Amino acid sequence: MNLFLVYAEFFKIGAFSVGGGLATLPFLYDIASRYDWLTRADIGNFLAIAQSSPGAVGVNMAAQTGYLAGGIPGAVLAPLGLITPAIIAILIVARIFTAFKENAAVKAVFGGLRPAAAGLIAAAGFGVIRLSLYAGVPGGIWYEGFRLKEMVLFAALFILVWKCKKHPILYIAAAGMAGIALGL
Repeated sequence: MNLFLVYAEFFKIGAFSVGGGLATLPFLYDIASRYDWLTRADIGNFLAIAQSSPGAVGVNMAAQTGYLAGGIPGAVLAPLGLITPAIIAILIVARIFTAFKENAAVKAVFGGLRPAAAGLIAAAGFGVIRLSLYAGVPGGIWYEGFRLKEMVLFAALFILVWKCKKHPILYIAAAGMAGIALGL
């Protein structure tokens, strides 16, 4: 395994995934299609672990993918590759932004980045929903591929989160217990 390749791939992800950890998902799907480091199912499992673990989702997923790709060195290099562009960008932007924060072009650039980030996050969210709730039955009727137990759990947690507004750890614990009880 070429550890430089692990670092370089995650450097690219860090450079172009505007919007946070979930925006890395389309890039991880691309890695899954080009390398044997992980599968699409791994991405779903890693996302569940990353969401319920302390720390940034993207960094957690990079560490997990890096571990599969190159063991402990990969688990260190992948997150470093992911955060290096952000460190560089922060240093540059912090230096320049104070001088040009009222500039119309700078305001326009940031105005364009917000909807782009929202689009990347929405696409990643729909990808996770599809991965979690739809198995897809080749040649079957479109509705045959839906995972009923998972859809019921999704709907129940969605309603609970929307209505109850409790601490996220309670929902994570409830989802884990429901997964065990439902045999998911």
